[in-house]
Amino acid sequence: MLVLCFSITVAKSNYLVLCDALNALKTNLADPNNVLQSWDATLVNPCTWFHVTCNSENSVTRVDLGNANLSGQLVSQLGQLTNLQYLELYSNNISGKVPEELGNLTNLVSLDLYLNNLNGPIPTTLGKLSKLRFLRLNNNSLMGEIPRSLTNVNSLQVLDLSNNKLTGDIPTNGSFSLFTPIRDLLTPPGLHLVEISIYVRNDKLTLSKCFNSSTVR
Repeated sequence: MLVLCFSITVAKSNYLVLCDALNALKTNLADPNNVLQSWDATLVNPCTWFHVTCNSENSVTRVDLGNANLSGQLVSQLGQLTNLQYLELYSNNISGKVPEELGNLTNLVSLDLYLNNLNGPIPTTLGKLSKLRFLRLNNNSLMGEIPRSLTNVNSLQVLDLSNNKLTGDIPTNGSFSLFTPIRDLLTPPGLHLVEISIYVRNDKLTLSKCFNSSTVR
């Protein structure tokens, strides 16, 4: 009986963490189409909410909110969803920075934040996502350099950082050395890096990029 009570207590505690994290996201987003209407904080188990998928252990593994006309900012509490595998928030109007706490999502396979209004740097903590296969941050207003920590993500298959405001050189070490044409497409001296896209083709990673004509000062 004590073991059963302890198990129930632990499960309820886990539910509260998940619920609090997702409710923090809901509170921080404007939702004119009421796609988050089922996210009721009084229902402790978020596995009953729409756009949330859980595994057999009732841990949240997917959040699917792409193309939902959401605006507002992401929250650091997302980093508490430690079993999350897919975070799909593409094609919205989300602004602000990408939370560094997303680096805590070590089971993440896909991070899709493209077609939003995100700004600031790409967090270096994303380099801790050792299972990440798809990283699409294109069509935002992200600035700064590509974090060298991303070269540690050996599982990466698709990377799209195009249509941002990135500067600097493309890393060539670690997993980035597997991008077959990378040595032929290094950033020319004195040019801003405008676009970088890496796609899977014939089981190999290929890379394309564009540069503007202004020089770095």
